[in-house]
Amino acid sequence: MQFTSTQKRAAAWMALLLGTLTVLWLLAPVLTPFVVAAILAYALTPVVDWLDNLGRGRIPRLLAVVVVEVVFLLMLLALMLLVVPILIKQLPLLREQVPPLLDRFNLFIQPFLAQFGLHVSFDVAGLKAFAMEHLSANFEDLLGRLMASAKLGGSVALSVIGNAVLIPVVLFYLLMEWRRIIGLLLVLVPPRLRAAVDSFTTESDAVLGQYLRGQMLVMLVLAVYYSAGLALFGLDLALPIGVFTGLAVAIPYLGFGLGLILATLAGFLEFSAQAGQVSALLMVAVVYGLGQLIESFFLTPRLVGERIGLHPLAVIFALLAFGHTLGFVGVLIALPLSAVLLVAIRRLQTAYLRSALYQDSPSA
Repeated sequence: MQFTSTQKRAAAWMALLLGTLTVLWLLAPVLTPFVVAAILAYALTPVVDWLDNLGRGRIPRLLAVVVVEVVFLLMLLALMLLVVPILIKQLPLLREQVPPLLDRFNLFIQPFLAQFGLHVSFDVAGLKAFAMEHLSANFEDLLGRLMASAKLGGSVALSVIGNAVLIPVVLFYLLMEWRRIIGLLLVLVPPRLRAAVDSFTTESDAVLGQYLRGQMLVMLVLAVYYSAGLALFGLDLALPIGVFTGLAVAIPYLGFGLGLILATLAGFLEFSAQAGQVSALLMVAVVYGLGQLIESFFLTPRLVGERIGLHPLAVIFALLAFGHTLGFVGVLIALPLSAVLLVAIRRLQTAYLRSALYQDSPSA
């Protein structure tokens, strides 16, 4: 069976695509810091270019890159420091509430297990002593325990620390050389295809810009929603927890999970002396359950999906499919990569509709 040149080219491109996806799947853990840095570089390069243009050549690009990256890292640090007032407020309450919470747990669990013929006795006094010893520790003791845990964690702790150091370094070099790197990649494109590739990258860039603006709008709306929702239930730390949760949703699953844990802990400690744990569970269920529904089925599909031309069902499918295939990296790049794939599919559809294969079909 003889293959035409068009079929051979299509098979070559398909093989290249499959090979690239295989490499991404095999190297997903290693590629994480590079993928994160590349996404950040893509988002921050326009800011660096704006500073360059603002200075009209008088500001070295090195200075512009340093300023942009330092400001970004400070904003990221400020987001992380939102947790500090939460801990400062909750640790004293935790020391006060742990003993009665353990007593209530013991009074509840023993009769409950006895219904199934299980008679279990908990050393409540020992648990209280253990909890108070750790909750009453000073900063030096806490730091020492964290370091010991990091040593026990081994490769996990090393990976986290390595990524925390590697991502800013890779980001710096990408911001410095972004235009040159893109230029080197475009040089590899055959001359007869450069016009089509330029058109494709321009359209993809516009779609990705829409995605980033939509994602920022989602984060802003959720920060306001969670802060207002927790405040309506009377939580003292509604503002820092709400803002942290809203901004952290940029990290799929992890940001929402951390906010949920913080809100649950704060609610249990603050409401335990007033209306009981039922109020805390009700607050978390209503605010975070409704927030997750709003984000998953309205905000992300509408503000992100519609901006990049993806159907709401396609957004949900992309998150699940890429997450299952590439793990955390897949979730991180699901929507941006889906936007680029959508541009490619549109162009393939247009080329097919103009092709002789479609034009010569009986139903055309």
